[in-house]
Amino acid sequence: MSAPATDLVVVTDATFEHEVLRQDRPVLVDFWAQWCPPCHMIAPVLAEIAAERAGDLLVRKFNTDENPLVAREYRVMSLPTLMLFRDGAPIRSLVGARPKAKLLAELDAALTS
Repeated sequence: MSAPATDLVVVTDATFEHEVLRQDRPVLVDFWAQWCPPCHMIAPVLAEIAAERAGDLLVRKFNTDENPLVAREYRVMSLPTLMLFRDGAPIRSLVGARPKAKLLAELDAALTS
């Protein structure tokens, strides 16, 4: 399998603080791995959401196999894990692939609470 085909910003252990924690908008981080079929299934959905919500939500990709430190720090145990950050703190964690409408509903609920 090839890497997910997206134009999303790829984050590493070294860039996580700058690309996620210091952003002035909410950031959805996709913790994924090459060997994870559901990760590849949700990748196009995340690319669509990133394009549609570009003004108010950032979407980042984080390969847990290549960057174990941040994944361990945030206790990412299953993939894909989507973690929503606001003001440098995680506010919601969603585990597993889901349809776009359900994902958007969960994100909107988290962002308005």
